[in-house]
Amino acid sequence: MQPILNVQNLTMDFGGIRALDHLSLQVHSGEIVALIGPNGAGKTTFFNCITGIYKPTKGDLLLTPPGKKTKKLNGLKPNKVTEQGLARTFQNIRLFPNMTVLENVMIGRHCRTRSKIFGAIFRPPGTRREEEEIIQDSLDILKKIGLAQLANEYAKNLPYGAQRRLEIARALATNPFMLLLDEPAAGMNPQETLELDELITTIRDDGLAILLIEHDMKLVMNISDSIFVVDYGKKIAEGSPEEIAKNPAVIKAYLGEEIEHA
Repeated sequence: MQPILNVQNLTMDFGGIRALDHLSLQVHSGEIVALIGPNGAGKTTFFNCITGIYKPTKGDLLLTPPGKKTKKLNGLKPNKVTEQGLARTFQNIRLFPNMTVLENVMIGRHCRTRSKIFGAIFRPPGTRREEEEIIQDSLDILKKIGLAQLANEYAKNLPYGAQRRLEIARALATNPFMLLLDEPAAGMNPQETLELDELITTIRDDGLAILLIEHDMKLVMNISDSIFVVDYGKKIAEGSPEEIAKNPAVIKAYLGEEIEHA
C-alpha cells in the first residue's frame, strides 16, 4: 500500500552541522507512527522540514492524499503545506492567549474559507453563512476534544492540559488527513496523559494518520503502530512497539530498560 507520507533520504544542514542525515520514513493512512530519540536528535527539525519551516538540503518529501496524486512538499510554504492536508502542533504552546477557546479554533478554519476581502468588507449572505458554518464546525471540534464547555473562556485561563488539547483542536480545524504532534504530552500529569492517549486514538479512529514526537514512552508504546528511532539525525531502528522495546541498541541508548505495556 502506498504511504500517504513518504520521506526519502531527508538531509538538513545548518552551516557545518548536519541535523538530519539521509533520514527516510513512511506513514500510511490510519496509522499512528512515533518518532523517538533523545533531545537534539533532530526530531523537531524533521517536523519543520515537512511543514515548510525549513527547506531541506537534500531528499524528497512526497505527500499522497487519499484519492489524489502525489505531490512534492519540498519548498512549499507552511500555509501551502497546511492546505495540502497536513496540520501540526508545537513543543511550546502557541495559542492566542487573549482570544477565546472558540476563536482559537475558528482561526484554524481560515485556510479553508472561501470569502475574500470583498466578503469581509461587504458581508454578503454567502459570507455570513460561511461564518455560521465555521462557528458550528469549531464547536463540533471542541465537543469532540472535550472543551465545548469552555468555548467562551480565554485561552490563557485554561489549565495546561486543556491548552494542549486546544492546540490539537485548532490543528483539526484545518481539516487535515494527517496530524503531526510534537511532544503533546510534555508537562502533563498522569491523568492528562491518559486522556491524551484516548484522544489521539479517537482521532486516528476517525480516519486521520498521526505522526508523533514524544518522550513519554508509555504513551508511545500504548498507541503507536510503528516507531522510528533517531540519533544525531540518523535512523538507527524502526519497527513495532514490541520490536523497539526489545531492541538492545534502543534499550541501551534511549530507554534504559525494557518497557512494559500498560
